[in-house]
Amino acid sequence: MQNTAPLNWRRFPERYLLRGSYCETCKQAFFPSRAICPNCRRKGKLISIEMPRTGKIISYTRVHVPPEGFKNEAPYYLAIIELENGAKVLSQIVDSDPEKIKIGAKVKKVFRRIAEPDEYGTITYGYKFKVVE
Repeated sequence: MQNTAPLNWRRFPERYLLRGSYCETCKQAFFPSRAICPNCRRKGKLISIEMPRTGKIISYTRVHVPPEGFKNEAPYYLAIIELENGAKVLSQIVDSDPEKIKIGAKVKKVFRRIAEPDEYGTITYGYKFKVVE
């Protein structure tokens, strides 16, 4: 049996650590990480940063017909979250009263299971967001 857990942690820092990029030239944050600043192009100087753990919902939808692998979670909510530094993240909203999921609602990052065990028994974890009062 192959142990893939350490490999997953190293390969996907944006999934586990919510790491993105910050351009020191134009002062904008991006998620996921970029190799080149979309604003400054090659003149930009990007550094890797951990994204804020809080933000607000700027758009959302309720998913009734999910893709393969998420059928047991339907219906569920997906939202575009604007983090405190201006970066935008697409994420599932969990552990929240449906009446509180609305544009402008404040949210915080939580760590949850993303996928069931694979053929090697590895469970994939990552970030999701939860509405805060």
